[in-house]
This record gives sequence, structure tokens and C-alpha cells, in this order.
Amino acid sequence: MTRFNERTLAGAGAPTVPTPAPAEAPPHPRATLALTSAATAMTLMTYTAPMITLPDTAADLHTAVSAQAWLINGTPLGLAALLLVAGSLADDYGRRRIFLAGTLTLGITTALGALASSTWLFTLARIAQGGASAAILASSLGLLVHAFPTAQGRLYATGVWGAFVSGGIAVGPVVSGAIGNWRLSYVVLGAATLLVAALATRPLAESRSPRGGRPDILGALTFGLALVALVAALTLGRDGWLRIQVGLPLLAAVALLALFAWLETRTATPMIDLSLLRHRRFLSSSAGGFFTGLAVIGLFSFLPTVFQQALHLSPMDTAWLFLLWSGLSFAVALQAKRLAGRVPPRPQLALGFALHAAGVLAMLGAIDSGTWQRLIPGLLLSGIGSGLLNAALPLLAVESVPAARAAMGSGAQQTLRYIGSCAGVALTIALVTSSGGGLGHGANVAMVVSAVLSVGAAGAVLVLRERA
Repeated sequence: MTRFNERTLAGAGAPTVPTPAPAEAPPHPRATLALTSAATAMTLMTYTAPMITLPDTAADLHTAVSAQAWLINGTPLGLAALLLVAGSLADDYGRRRIFLAGTLTLGITTALGALASSTWLFTLARIAQGGASAAILASSLGLLVHAFPTAQGRLYATGVWGAFVSGGIAVGPVVSGAIGNWRLSYVVLGAATLLVAALATRPLAESRSPRGGRPDILGALTFGLALVALVAALTLGRDGWLRIQVGLPLLAAVALLALFAWLETRTATPMIDLSLLRHRRFLSSSAGGFFTGLAVIGLFSFLPTVFQQALHLSPMDTAWLFLLWSGLSFAVALQAKRLAGRVPPRPQLALGFALHAAGVLAMLGAIDSGTWQRLIPGLLLSGIGSGLLNAALPLLAVESVPAARAAMGSGAQQTLRYIGSCAGVALTIALVTSSGGGLGHGANVAMVVSAVLSVGAAGAVLVLRERA
């Protein structure tokens, strides 16, 4: 399978990537892995906190059903809007610097989220949390590539890092459910993130891959506005798709994305090197990230609310049930590095999507059955699939671009992951709540759609294999 290098990209018409500047201090691999994994877990804990507390948060903020997608989608919107620019800034101006700034900002904005008095203030706090999370996620893999320069070391480090993605998803709802008060849970998560920021100030070594030039601020602004317009259209679509309120933001999103693509071809330091779209490994990484967000994260972001409302489970009971899925995902991702030595990331992605599809199909009818035990087989199957996805995606992200641009590759994949998540949350809420057959019927429709999307994703990543 062909690997990317500077010569390959230059031949494709992209500017030659300079040799990375030497680090200011030698890296500490174990400390780097521990701190980046801990910060990544905190971003996912913050991300998943509203999944369990959504009914209480919506009631406290007087949020209508049609606007509840914003309570969840604020963080992925901030992530998707800023991941690419965060990756570029990390490569150009220092991965350690961007990582520390992101961790500190996430701690502060998470704590401030507890003070929100309205839906829009809470959403703004969540968008700010997403922006800070973007800095953490985009810089983390760049730091790991620098600290683990060998292929074997990189396989180990990305496997552990991917497991902590699942770990954060697993622990976040349990912490929120155990605390009981959604405002207090944000204070606790904010304080824990600030502790990670304090611990990371000394052990991390700086690394960068400077290209010269200025940050692509215009590209970042255009891309961010396109995502806001897209999420607005998807959220408003719940009340009917053939309305001018949906059509106008959708057209704006398309126009802004076209403008973004045009700008990226004319700047010396683009957020993303569009010539990478000619390479199948990068396309496979991008498709894997997008469909993980659309089919997996989108569905499981709202299912805990359905469990509470339809099965009358408490937030803590829902958190333990959700832990079957997310905890198994963590365990599988942690052990998947053993599989990665024999099975490349792309087939591993396809297997993960297939298992998720099988899992959600196994849950069909469980909501109307009135018993949570019917959900267990499907949650276990989907959890295994999710673990495989979380283990394979970071490795594929760093392998799909030159090592000097690892943060950009990570940012590109995760941008599409959270664009898919925004769309998936809005789609899931629309399918579940707009059905005339009640929550059980709506959940069944959402699960079937998720399974179809996952099967399509499995086929796409298998087809997009690199030519010999």
C-alpha cells in the first residue's frame, strides 16, 4: 500500500512540506501519551455529558423539543468548525502550545456552562467547549507522532489514544448521572480539565512543522459559517424540509463550502491541502470519520433520552445501561492494537461498521417491549463495533498524510466526524420525535437508517483501497 511523502504530494501539485523543526526539548513518550489521552478523555466526557442530563437541562432552560438538538450539537459544531484550523496552527506554531491553550480553555468554558440561564447561552458555551476540544484533539495526535516516531510505537500510542476516546464516552454519562445535577457536573468536569492542564505544563515537549505565512483565518471563518448554516438547516428540517427557513441556510451552506474550496486553492497556508482528495487512503479516513459521526455518534447521542422517556429509567440507570455500549467500546479499542498488527485499519473500519449495523438491528422493537433487557445484545454488538472504529480511525488519520502534517490529518478526519455527528443528531431527533407511531416506532426508524448508513460506510472504506 503506497505511503504518502513530501515528494508524492509535490508531484500532485501541492507545495513541498518542509522538514519539521527540531523539538525544543526531547519528548517524554509515556508522559505525552498519558496527558494527551487524559485530555482527550475529558473532551469526550464534556461532549457526552448532556446525553444523560438532556431532559433535565431542557426543562431547566425551557428548551422546546425542536431546539433540543442545539443542546447536544453545540460542542460538535465548535469541533467541526475549528478542527482544521487548530490542526494547521498546531503544526505551524507548536503542538504543545495549542494543546495547553485548548485544555485550559476547555476547563474554563465547561465551568462557565454551568451558569447558563437560557438555551442560547448554554449553546454558546458548548460551541466554545467544542472549539477548545478541537485544539486538544488536533494537537494530540501530532504530539504522539513526534513522541513515538517508529511504526510500532505509533501503533501502540494511537491504539491507547483511541481507547481513551471510548473511555471518555463511557465515563462522561456515568459521572453526570452520579452527580445528579447537570450544573454541578459541568463544574466538576471543568475543574478536572484544569487539573490536566496544570499537569501538562512541564512534561510535554514542543514540536512543529512550520510552513511560513499566516493562519488561514478567512478559510476558517468561511468554513465555520458554512457549518452553522448546515446545522441550522438540519435542525429546522424537523418541522418540514420544504420550507424557506430550511432552504435558505442549506443554500448558504453549499455556497460557503464552495467559497471555502476556492479560497483553499489560493492561499499559501491552507487549512487543508485539497490535493489530498486525490489519494484514496485520505478519502477512506475521511469517509470513516464522517460516517462514524453520522451513523454511530448521532444515534447514540439521543438514545439515552429515549431510554429515559420511553422506558422510564432514571438518569443513573440510563448511564449504567449506556455504559454497556461505551465501556465495551473502550475495552475493545484498548485491545485492538493486537488486531491492528494483522488487520489493516481499513478492513477494521469496515468490520466495525458492520458490527454496529448488526447491533442496532438487534435493538429493533426493544423500546416498545417495555424492558431494557431487550437492548443488551444490540448494545454489546454495537459497542464492539464502536471500539474497532475508535481504534482504527486515529491510526488511519496519521497514516493518510505525511508525518509532518499529522495534526492536519487528524483535524481533517475529526472535522468530518463531527460534521457527521451534527447531522446525525439532528436527523435522529427528527426521525424519533416526528414519527406518528410514538417514540418506539421513531426509534426503530432511526435505528434502521443508522444500520443502512453503516453498511454503506463499510462498503465505501473497502472500495477506497490504495492502488498498487
